[in-house]
Amino acid sequence: MSTLSNLTNSANSLLPSLTGSTGTTGTTGSTSSSTTGAASSQQLAGNFDTFLQLLTTQLQNQDPLDPLDTDQFTQQLVEFASVEQEIDTNTNMQTMIGLQQTSNDTSAMQFLGSNVTVNSSTGTLSNATSSAASWTINSASPATGAVTITSSNGQVAFTGTTSLNTGNNTYTWNGQGNNAVTWPDGQYTIAVTASGASGSAVTVTTQTQGTVSAVNVSQNPPTITVGGQSYPISSIVSINNGGSSSALNSLSSNITSLNSSINSLAQLL
Repeated sequence: MSTLSNLTNSANSLLPSLTGSTGTTGTTGSTSSSTTGAASSQQLAGNFDTFLQLLTTQLQNQDPLDPLDTDQFTQQLVEFASVEQEIDTNTNMQTMIGLQQTSNDTSAMQFLGSNVTVNSSTGTLSNATSSAASWTINSASPATGAVTITSSNGQVAFTGTTSLNTGNNTYTWNGQGNNAVTWPDGQYTIAVTASGASGSAVTVTTQTQGTVSAVNVSQNPPTITVGGQSYPISSIVSINNGGSSSALNSLSSNITSLNSSINSLAQLL
Protein backbone atom coordinates (compact mmCIF):
# COMPACT_ATOMS: atom_id res chain seq x y z
CA MET A 1 0.00 0.00 0.00
CA SER A 2 2.87 2.36 0.67
CA THR A 3 4.07 1.91 -2.94
CA LEU A 4 0.58 2.69 -4.24
CA SER A 5 0.37 5.72 -2.01
CA ASN A 6 3.71 7.02 -3.25
CA LEU A 7 2.64 6.54 -6.87
CA THR A 8 -0.62 8.35 -6.21
CA ASN A 9 1.12 11.27 -4.53
CA SER A 10 3.63 11.48 -7.38
CA ALA A 11 0.90 11.54 -10.02
CA ASN A 12 -1.17 14.13 -8.15
CA SER A 13 1.81 16.42 -7.64
CA LEU A 14 3.10 16.09 -11.19
CA LEU A 15 0.55 18.34 -12.91
CA PRO A 16 0.70 21.30 -10.47
CA SER A 17 4.47 21.27 -10.84
CA LEU A 18 4.17 21.30 -14.61
CA THR A 19 1.57 24.04 -14.57
CA GLY A 20 3.83 26.25 -12.47
CA SER A 21 6.79 25.91 -14.84
CA THR A 22 4.83 26.35 -18.04
CA GLY A 23 2.86 29.26 -16.57
CA THR A 24 6.07 31.25 -16.40
CA THR A 25 6.68 30.56 -20.06
CA GLY A 26 3.22 31.84 -20.87
CA THR A 27 3.70 35.21 -19.15
CA THR A 28 6.95 35.85 -20.98
CA GLY A 29 5.78 34.42 -24.28
CA SER A 30 5.80 37.83 -25.97
CA THR A 31 9.59 38.07 -25.54
CA SER A 32 10.67 34.41 -25.69
CA SER A 33 11.96 32.82 -28.87
CA SER A 34 10.43 29.96 -30.82
CA THR A 35 13.21 27.76 -29.38
CA THR A 36 11.74 28.27 -25.92
CA GLY A 37 8.31 27.23 -27.20
CA ALA A 38 9.73 24.05 -28.73
CA ALA A 39 11.57 23.22 -25.50
CA SER A 40 8.37 23.74 -23.50
CA SER A 41 6.47 21.39 -25.83
CA GLN A 42 9.16 18.72 -25.46
CA GLN A 43 9.09 19.09 -21.68
CA LEU A 44 5.31 18.82 -21.66
CA ALA A 45 5.42 15.67 -23.82
CA GLY A 46 8.00 14.09 -21.51
CA ASN A 47 6.01 14.90 -18.40
CA PHE A 48 2.82 13.62 -20.05
CA ASP A 49 4.49 10.28 -20.82
CA THR A 50 5.62 10.03 -17.19
CA PHE A 51 2.11 10.90 -16.03
CA LEU A 52 0.61 8.12 -18.17
CA GLN A 53 3.10 5.61 -16.77
CA LEU A 54 2.22 6.59 -13.22
CA LEU A 55 -1.49 6.51 -14.04
CA THR A 56 -1.22 3.05 -15.59
CA THR A 57 0.68 1.77 -12.56
CA GLN A 58 -1.93 3.26 -10.24
CA LEU A 59 -4.74 1.56 -12.14
CA GLN A 60 -2.92 -1.78 -12.05
CA ASN A 61 -2.32 -1.55 -8.32
CA GLN A 62 -5.46 0.16 -7.07
CA ASP A 63 -7.22 -1.05 -3.96
CA PRO A 64 -10.42 -2.85 -5.02
CA LEU A 65 -12.09 -1.60 -1.83
CA ASP A 66 -10.99 2.00 -2.50
CA PRO A 67 -10.68 2.47 -6.30
CA LEU A 68 -9.08 5.58 -7.81
CA ASP A 69 -11.29 8.60 -8.40
CA THR A 70 -11.67 8.79 -12.20
CA ASP A 71 -12.66 12.44 -11.99
CA GLN A 72 -9.20 13.38 -10.68
CA PHE A 73 -7.09 11.88 -13.44
CA THR A 74 -9.63 12.91 -16.08
CA GLN A 75 -9.24 16.49 -14.88
CA GLN A 76 -5.47 16.09 -15.04
CA LEU A 77 -5.69 14.92 -18.65
CA VAL A 78 -7.82 17.96 -19.48
CA GLU A 79 -5.30 20.28 -17.80
CA PHE A 80 -2.43 18.71 -19.76
CA ALA A 81 -4.33 19.37 -23.00
CA SER A 82 -5.02 22.96 -21.89
CA VAL A 83 -1.36 23.64 -21.13
CA GLU A 84 -0.35 22.19 -24.51
CA GLN A 85 -2.84 24.48 -26.25
CA GLU A 86 -1.49 27.54 -24.44
CA ILE A 87 2.08 26.67 -25.45
CA ASP A 88 1.01 26.27 -29.10
CA THR A 89 -0.89 29.59 -28.94
CA ASN A 90 2.15 31.44 -27.57
CA THR A 91 4.38 29.90 -30.24
CA ASN A 92 1.97 30.88 -33.01
CA MET A 93 1.71 34.40 -31.59
CA GLN A 94 5.51 34.72 -31.67
CA THR A 95 5.54 33.65 -35.33
CA MET A 96 2.78 36.13 -36.18
CA ILE A 97 4.53 39.01 -34.39
CA GLY A 98 7.78 38.17 -36.20
CA LEU A 99 6.07 38.27 -39.58
CA GLN A 100 4.31 41.52 -38.68
CA GLN A 101 7.61 43.07 -37.56
CA THR A 102 9.18 42.15 -40.90
CA SER A 103 6.29 43.88 -42.67
CA ASN A 104 6.71 46.97 -40.48
CA ASP A 105 10.44 47.06 -41.22
CA THR A 106 9.75 46.90 -44.95
CA SER A 107 7.26 49.78 -44.66
CA ALA A 108 9.74 51.85 -42.62
CA MET A 109 12.42 51.48 -45.31
CA GLN A 110 10.16 53.38 -47.71
CA PHE A 111 10.76 56.56 -45.68
CA LEU A 112 14.42 56.64 -46.77
CA GLY A 113 15.05 59.83 -48.74
CA SER A 114 11.69 61.37 -47.83
CA ASN A 115 11.33 64.89 -46.47
CA VAL A 116 9.38 64.59 -43.22
CA THR A 117 8.15 66.70 -40.34
CA VAL A 118 8.83 65.24 -36.88
CA ASN A 119 8.01 66.29 -33.35
CA SER A 120 11.32 67.75 -32.21
CA SER A 121 12.86 70.91 -30.80
CA THR A 122 16.25 70.21 -32.44
CA GLY A 123 17.21 71.78 -35.75
CA THR A 124 20.32 71.47 -37.93
CA LEU A 125 22.46 74.46 -38.89
CA SER A 126 24.71 74.07 -41.94
CA ASN A 127 26.69 77.16 -42.94
CA ALA A 128 28.55 75.12 -45.54
CA THR A 129 25.33 74.65 -47.53
CA SER A 130 23.77 77.97 -46.44
CA SER A 131 21.03 76.01 -44.67
CA ALA A 132 19.52 77.82 -41.70
CA ALA A 133 18.16 75.91 -38.73
CA SER A 134 14.40 75.77 -39.11
CA TRP A 135 11.50 74.85 -36.87
CA THR A 136 7.72 74.83 -37.03
CA ILE A 137 6.13 76.37 -33.95
CA ASN A 138 2.50 75.45 -33.40
CA SER A 139 0.61 77.90 -31.21
CA ALA A 140 -2.80 77.36 -29.65
CA SER A 141 -3.68 81.05 -30.13
CA PRO A 142 -2.05 84.33 -31.21
CA ALA A 143 0.91 85.03 -28.94
CA THR A 144 4.35 86.51 -28.53
CA GLY A 145 7.06 83.89 -28.10
CA ALA A 146 10.32 84.32 -26.22
CA VAL A 147 12.87 82.22 -28.12
CA THR A 148 16.04 80.69 -26.71
CA ILE A 149 18.37 78.66 -28.94
CA THR A 150 21.10 76.55 -27.37
CA SER A 151 23.93 74.51 -28.85
CA SER A 152 24.40 70.78 -28.38
CA ASN A 153 26.64 71.41 -25.36
CA GLY A 154 24.06 73.64 -23.66
CA GLN A 155 25.50 77.09 -24.52
CA VAL A 156 22.97 79.82 -25.27
CA ALA A 157 23.52 80.81 -28.90
CA PHE A 158 20.64 83.22 -29.43
CA THR A 159 17.69 84.80 -27.65
CA GLY A 160 14.87 86.83 -29.17
CA THR A 161 11.13 87.17 -29.65
CA THR A 162 8.73 86.25 -32.43
CA SER A 163 5.06 86.84 -33.19
CA LEU A 164 2.99 83.68 -33.41
CA ASN A 165 -0.31 83.18 -35.18
CA THR A 166 -2.75 80.42 -34.35
CA GLY A 167 -1.52 77.16 -35.88
CA ASN A 168 1.84 76.51 -37.54
CA ASN A 169 4.50 79.20 -37.72
CA THR A 170 7.88 78.77 -39.42
CA TYR A 171 10.92 80.01 -37.50
CA THR A 172 14.42 80.05 -39.00
CA TRP A 173 17.77 80.96 -37.50
CA ASN A 174 20.74 81.79 -39.74
CA GLY A 175 23.32 80.92 -37.11
CA GLN A 176 24.19 84.42 -35.94
CA GLY A 177 24.25 84.96 -32.20
CA ASN A 178 23.19 88.10 -30.38
CA ASN A 179 26.77 89.36 -30.70
CA ALA A 180 26.63 88.88 -34.52
CA VAL A 181 29.12 86.00 -34.34
CA THR A 182 28.21 83.05 -36.55
CA TRP A 183 27.94 79.77 -34.69
CA PRO A 184 29.42 76.59 -36.17
CA ASP A 185 27.46 73.89 -37.93
CA GLY A 186 25.64 71.44 -35.70
CA GLN A 187 22.50 70.61 -33.81
CA TYR A 188 20.66 73.43 -32.02
CA THR A 189 17.67 73.22 -29.70
CA ILE A 190 14.91 75.81 -29.53
CA ALA A 191 12.78 76.61 -26.48
CA VAL A 192 9.74 78.86 -26.82
CA THR A 193 7.75 80.42 -24.01
CA ALA A 194 4.61 82.08 -25.36
CA SER A 195 2.11 84.47 -23.81
CA GLY A 196 -1.09 86.03 -25.12
CA ALA A 197 -2.21 89.64 -25.21
CA SER A 198 -3.46 89.39 -21.63
CA GLY A 199 -0.17 87.94 -20.47
CA SER A 200 -1.56 84.45 -19.98
CA ALA A 201 0.57 81.49 -21.04
CA VAL A 202 -0.10 79.96 -24.44
CA THR A 203 0.70 76.33 -25.24
CA VAL A 204 3.17 75.82 -28.09
CA THR A 205 4.80 72.76 -29.63
CA THR A 206 7.83 72.57 -31.90
CA GLN A 207 8.53 70.46 -34.95
CA THR A 208 11.36 70.25 -37.44
CA GLN A 209 11.72 69.14 -41.04
CA GLY A 210 14.43 67.21 -42.79
CA THR A 211 15.31 64.37 -45.10
CA VAL A 212 15.40 60.81 -43.77
CA SER A 213 19.02 59.76 -44.26
CA ALA A 214 18.83 56.37 -42.51
CA VAL A 215 16.33 53.84 -41.18
CA ASN A 216 17.26 51.54 -38.28
CA VAL A 217 15.07 48.43 -38.35
CA SER A 218 16.98 46.76 -35.51
CA GLN A 219 14.95 48.88 -33.10
CA ASN A 220 11.34 48.10 -32.21
CA PRO A 221 9.66 50.19 -33.45
CA PRO A 222 12.13 51.21 -36.20
CA THR A 223 13.83 54.60 -35.96
CA ILE A 224 14.71 57.16 -38.62
CA THR A 225 17.62 59.60 -38.81
CA VAL A 226 16.81 63.20 -39.74
CA GLY A 227 19.50 65.87 -39.67
CA GLY A 228 21.81 63.59 -37.71
CA GLN A 229 19.18 62.98 -35.02
CA SER A 230 17.44 59.66 -34.39
CA TYR A 231 13.66 59.61 -33.99
CA PRO A 232 11.10 56.82 -33.51
CA ILE A 233 8.74 56.26 -36.41
CA SER A 234 5.88 57.50 -34.21
CA SER A 235 7.41 61.00 -34.11
CA ILE A 236 6.64 61.57 -37.80
CA VAL A 237 3.88 64.17 -38.15
CA SER A 238 3.72 64.37 -41.94
CA ILE A 239 5.54 63.44 -45.12
CA ASN A 240 6.22 66.51 -47.21
CA ASN A 241 6.78 64.76 -50.55
CA GLY A 242 3.83 62.63 -51.58
CA GLY A 243 5.90 59.73 -52.90
CA SER A 244 6.22 58.00 -49.53
CA SER A 245 2.85 58.72 -47.99
CA SER A 246 1.89 55.09 -48.63
CA ALA A 247 4.62 53.98 -46.22
CA LEU A 248 3.00 55.79 -43.30
CA ASN A 249 -0.41 54.42 -44.21
CA SER A 250 0.99 50.89 -44.59
CA LEU A 251 2.83 51.06 -41.27
CA SER A 252 -0.25 52.38 -39.50
CA SER A 253 -2.34 49.62 -41.04
CA ASN A 254 0.17 46.97 -39.97
CA ILE A 255 0.23 48.22 -36.39
CA THR A 256 -3.59 48.27 -36.27
CA SER A 257 -3.71 44.74 -37.67
CA LEU A 258 -1.15 43.52 -35.14
CA ASN A 259 -3.06 45.03 -32.23
CA SER A 260 -6.29 43.46 -33.47
CA SER A 261 -4.65 40.04 -33.79
CA ILE A 262 -3.15 40.26 -30.31
CA ASN A 263 -6.53 41.21 -28.84
CA SER A 264 -8.18 38.27 -30.62
CA LEU A 265 -5.58 35.84 -29.31
CA ALA A 266 -5.86 37.30 -25.82
CA GLN A 267 -9.58 36.53 -25.82
CA LEU A 268 -8.81 32.90 -26.62
CA LEU A 269 -6.45 32.50 -23.65
